[in-house]
Amino acid sequence: MTPTVPSITLNNGIEMPQLGLGVFQMSDQEVLDTIPQALEAGYRLIDTASRYYNEKAVGRAIAETDVPRKELFVTTKLWFKDHGYERTKEAFQVSLDNLGLDYLDLWLVHQPFGDYYGSWRAMEELLDEGLARAIGVSNFFDDRYAGLVAHSRVVPAVNQRETHPLNQQIATQELISLHGTVLQAWAPLGQGSPEILGHRVLTGIAAAHGRTAPQVILRWLVDRGASAVVKSTRAERLRENIDVFGFELTNEEMAQIAALDQQKPGGDFDHRDPRMLELLLTLD
Repeated sequence: MTPTVPSITLNNGIEMPQLGLGVFQMSDQEVLDTIPQALEAGYRLIDTASRYYNEKAVGRAIAETDVPRKELFVTTKLWFKDHGYERTKEAFQVSLDNLGLDYLDLWLVHQPFGDYYGSWRAMEELLDEGLARAIGVSNFFDDRYAGLVAHSRVVPAVNQRETHPLNQQIATQELISLHGTVLQAWAPLGQGSPEILGHRVLTGIAAAHGRTAPQVILRWLVDRGASAVVKSTRAERLRENIDVFGFELTNEEMAQIAALDQQKPGGDFDHRDPRMLELLLTLD
């Protein structure tokens, strides 16, 4: 039986599936192979970005599916080199054309660099016009998020942050929830980190429920009221990652996972590190 993914109501009343498929670092062929399997497994949220360089493949996969467009929730992101009012309007049309869509369900500012205030004004207008059903941000630390909220007409519907048991974003979720912004986890499984997926606390909880550590992590995010986009190209993993609504974690288990927080991002990428901006500037 295909599971039904519950929805989260965003701060503008739009319904968004709580779990979705992320296509970061997927080749075009992987996208074309994976999205049909994901849709068959019950996914309806598909998350991409202009600089994932696979929007066209996502659009082709959507065009070839029998799932009605209104049942899908498509997210893409604005690259920081396209920031600024006019360039944002142009970049939006490029993404829309790449995806072959008439509107986006969610459009995110990918990074908090450059003139994202000018971009946000353009995004607010696209929201007003119904071309984007919701707008939000990605990788915004608390100070950048609070500044945008204080100086904008529209509050972000989503803040997409790296969130997993070693980097739980508790304070961020508390802050943004005051404004109705949903925390959406990227890399919720720590990009397959053995340190996370093999942690004895998570594997112990998984064994107690007859589940896997990834399922426990995704259930933990669901129980926190967060959203998550998770990547896999394997049919069995796609089914496993979405099959997290048939069990519940106890308060004690939630507390055990909470105790794992090290506020530790994965890998070497930190959006507050000036060296990371220098690295991104070398990219197209």
